[in-house]
Amino acid sequence: MSFWTAVFLICCLVAATQMYKAHQRREGGIVVDERGNEREIVQENQSLNREVAELRERIKVLERIATDANTGSAKRLSDDIEQLRDDRD
Repeated sequence: MSFWTAVFLICCLVAATQMYKAHQRREGGIVVDERGNEREIVQENQSLNREVAELRERIKVLERIATDANTGSAKRLSDDIEQLRDDRD
């Protein structure tokens, strides 16, 4: 076996090992950023789940406002909003 063939095979082995390690990390929920820092995907998922829950609550409030506009409490709601705006100023 020539020297360059051995070098090529070693490079292929190193590349395959790195690919296998990256696959194992990804399967385990670990990602590596561009600086080489490892972090768990779970933390990111928890943050996104919390944000989705907050947005769902906002949507519920907006739906209640939209449906209350068709009832008698729309005037009360409008007055409450104006009161909050006045308090802020």
